[in-house]
Amino acid sequence: MRVNLMIEGQESVTWDQWVALARSAEEAGLEGLFRSDHYQSVASRTERSSLDAWVTLGALGTVTSRIRLGTMVSPSSFRHPSVLAKSVVTADHISGGRIELGMGAGWHELEHRTYGFEFHDLGTRFEVLEEQVEIVTRQFREERFDHHGTHYRLEACEANPKPVQSPGIPLILGGLAGPRSARLAARYADEYNTVFPTPEQAAERRAHLAAACEEVGRAPLPLSVMTGCLLGRDEPEVADRARLLKERSGADGDLERWLDGLRPAWVIGTVEQAAERLHALSQAGVSRVMLQHQLHDDLDMVALMGQLVDA
Repeated sequence: MRVNLMIEGQESVTWDQWVALARSAEEAGLEGLFRSDHYQSVASRTERSSLDAWVTLGALGTVTSRIRLGTMVSPSSFRHPSVLAKSVVTADHISGGRIELGMGAGWHELEHRTYGFEFHDLGTRFEVLEEQVEIVTRQFREERFDHHGTHYRLEACEANPKPVQSPGIPLILGGLAGPRSARLAARYADEYNTVFPTPEQAAERRAHLAAACEEVGRAPLPLSVMTGCLLGRDEPEVADRARLLKERSGADGDLERWLDGLRPAWVIGTVEQAAERLHALSQAGVSRVMLQHQLHDDLDMVALMGQLVDA
């Protein structure tokens, strides 16, 4: 199983923490570091802060040498597709070809209102995403093209330079593998990501994705999973980290009951127990995981994640 670190950057992750997390991920042998792309806390904690996703990733490319770097995911509502593509290609050049791009339609209405981004109905947001995916992909791969769509119009676009990676930067789309998102991924994506599934749900979503790929005559896309993670060297250490995370989240109630509510989807436990969960996901057709680490100053847990790489 390919193991990656996932950080929710909008929950007040500082630049010093980003550098420490990236270097720890590299030292631990993890494949990559992915980050969310939000302007505001998704817990609606408006006092929390967020550094820009693509500026952060470009800068991290200068302080790392091996790990992959990418977003999970960049909302199409935040940037014009040409601005997004230029930022991504710039980060790819800075990092020497280690960038991946996750794209989505955007969902957090409060941050859109707060920062002045248009928040359309879901159907319109998905239309915008579809056009953006096409434009960004073509800017990565084509020398010159026109685009006359509902939301964007480009004339004789020659987007240079091209990415370091050829034929383009890996594109990740995702969701619950519903018909529309699966069709879009089957047409454009290099990978499909689904969030917080049980192994049984992962297998079901992979089957839907494979069917969409078959319809367009391509092999099934790799399936990845983003989910929460709590690890410890032993059960007491797991409980200590869980207690701290529960406290920071503001959740009420009994600790064990709270943990029981997370266990069906999260990777929780000792390294051995976590390895069993990753094996179950692998059996369901998952090829890599992005493990969400919400205790941003806890580098020891990043090192434990590294033990899962060969487990």
